[in-house]
Amino acid sequence: MSKIRVLIVDDSALMRQILTKLLSQDPEIEVVGAAPDPYVAWDKIKLLQPNVVTLDVEMPRMDGLTFLEKLMLARPTPVVMVSSLTGRGAETTLRALELGAVDFVTKPSFDVAQGTLQLGQELIEKVKIAAGAALRGKRGVRPIVPSRPGPTASKGPLLRSVRSTARVIAIGASTGGTEAIAEVLSALPADAPGIVIVQHMPAGFTTSFANRLNGLCKMRVKEAQDGDRILTGQVLLAPGDFHMRVVRSGSQDSVRVFSAPPVNRFRPSVDVLFNSCADQLGCNCVGVILTGMGNDGARGMRALHDAGGPTIAQDEATSVVFGMPKEAIAHGGVDQVLPIDRIAEAALEAAIGNAVAT
Repeated sequence: MSKIRVLIVDDSALMRQILTKLLSQDPEIEVVGAAPDPYVAWDKIKLLQPNVVTLDVEMPRMDGLTFLEKLMLARPTPVVMVSSLTGRGAETTLRALELGAVDFVTKPSFDVAQGTLQLGQELIEKVKIAAGAALRGKRGVRPIVPSRPGPTASKGPLLRSVRSTARVIAIGASTGGTEAIAEVLSALPADAPGIVIVQHMPAGFTTSFANRLNGLCKMRVKEAQDGDRILTGQVLLAPGDFHMRVVRSGSQDSVRVFSAPPVNRFRPSVDVLFNSCADQLGCNCVGVILTGMGNDGARGMRALHDAGGPTIAQDEATSVVFGMPKEAIAHGGVDQVLPIDRIAEAALEAAIGNAVAT
């Protein structure tokens, strides 16, 4: 089996050295080169033909986003971003995912050498995931929208207005999920049933992601806070590094946001959300599992399915990584397997078509 060939692109000589050392520890990975800026990187990509590129978000001579966009147009290559954990870094990283990057890792804020060494396993895992990821052609990159657009703004295709307080829709995703979630939510009307989402993402990024989604969608999107009610027309996104579960009290549904050990190595965990939906909502929740590596969400989706909730998984052809959907299907908890552009309509129909009054 041939090794995964990696090119490291970072303007910091220290970071290039550290990343090379980290990745070289894995026998399945070979660092074939390093570049201090996009111009040198482009020459090395043509010469060395790497399977994966790691890319800093802020680069000299040409910014990383411009380079990423040009790379995806001229020579699509799996890219893992290496991002700083700042407000600006989060926005730039989300834009990079929008442009086609597979995933990202965060640079430490203080002790760069020691902190980055602690991220070694995450980096290795994400490089391996990227090497096997399916790159999707971009059908037009969405613009960054800094605030909620007015009523006349073009929002793309939207499903019919539903004006219903029917079932809750619960969504789980990981690698590739930021764009998959955006595609699903942007197709839903402003009065769609309440939605709760777990996207594997560290603290510091979910606030920016929620704000970005809020600008793209007719529904209101916010980072969840403990005690938030699940309301028609509102999407609650689990905050990074916190689990989220749903709680039913009488006819009111709300979320609990809490700190607890990771589940399936993740916090937030899709299984935590889905299991709570099965326990608290049963047939009044529609479960949707999207692209991602691993098996988080598979058991929870089976529990939700067994409780009578309709369940939907993204298909392999449109998944960046067909890990989580595949595991959910294998566990017997999936009713429908659909391409990403059909999931919003199917989830909405399931939510408004079979709601059970409680």
